[in-house]
Amino acid sequence: MKKALITGITGQDGSYLAELLLSKGYAVYGLVRRAAVEDPSCRFSRINHIMDKITLIGGTIENYSSVFSVVEQVMPDECYHLAAQSFVAESFKDPFSIVSVNIVGTLNVLESIKTLVPECKLYFAASSEMFGEVLTMPQNEDTPFYPRSPYGISKVTGFDLVRNYRESYEIFGSSGILFNHESPRRGYEFVTRKITSTVAKIKKGEVNELRLGNLDARRDWGFAKEYVEAMWLMLQQDKPGDFVIATNETHTVKEFVSNAFGSVGLDWEKYVVVDSEFYRPADVHVLQGDYTKATQLLGWRPVIKFYDLVDMMVAADL
Repeated sequence: MKKALITGITGQDGSYLAELLLSKGYAVYGLVRRAAVEDPSCRFSRINHIMDKITLIGGTIENYSSVFSVVEQVMPDECYHLAAQSFVAESFKDPFSIVSVNIVGTLNVLESIKTLVPECKLYFAASSEMFGEVLTMPQNEDTPFYPRSPYGISKVTGFDLVRNYRESYEIFGSSGILFNHESPRRGYEFVTRKITSTVAKIKKGEVNELRLGNLDARRDWGFAKEYVEAMWLMLQQDKPGDFVIATNETHTVKEFVSNAFGSVGLDWEKYVVVDSEFYRPADVHVLQGDYTKATQLLGWRPVIKFYDLVDMMVAADL
């Protein structure tokens, strides 16, 4: 039985990935941060239904000895490094945490694998935010990076670390450059879930407005459950590599809002307030991913369409 270690198992992607790996017969282990103050029922809400099928190990991703200890306990065949501070807006407010979690954490995972289990296959969760101020449309694996946030910068650094360990130590390290991927399990701090959950509250008469920033920002949105399948496929290849995972479609935040309100029969313009507080100091205006390589080498392609994804999220929040 293969053993898989997932950092960030309690998040949206981690929970879907754990389900996928269990369905394929893996023994699944998750590194979870030690947190005495957080309500377990909330903290593990995405994985409560599989808690009896997985093994959770407490650790601190920013601490090398802690990560080393977890890897030593598991000795995984595959490691999916998803743990990160992934909220872009917050990265401007607290760039120090970004560096500690996203860069140092990635280095800790790489060093632990290199030292203890160099044959382990590693997946690194990269991000479309690495492209930032895009230079070509759409973006693929050869598009230059121009990150526009501390978060994007941290992911470029992690990406370069994985590539360096791959080339220097022959670590099987693959990076998934995932474009925005959403689901009913998305965190409430992300704009998509903020929109769908607030639409549900407005429909129920609990609130009467939705405050947002830049409505003209364009993103490539896909379904998270499909994207974790691409993560797994990357580690089933004979050679490591880097892959863009996306839909090759782009939609504005305004389109997302309009469709979300429309799904419950409401006119979005009566409820949405544009608030400068939610603008970023440096914004990314448009992202659109070309997943051709993933189709050719992994046999992967997206299925769920943008409008169906929005409707799914609103229905779940209702």
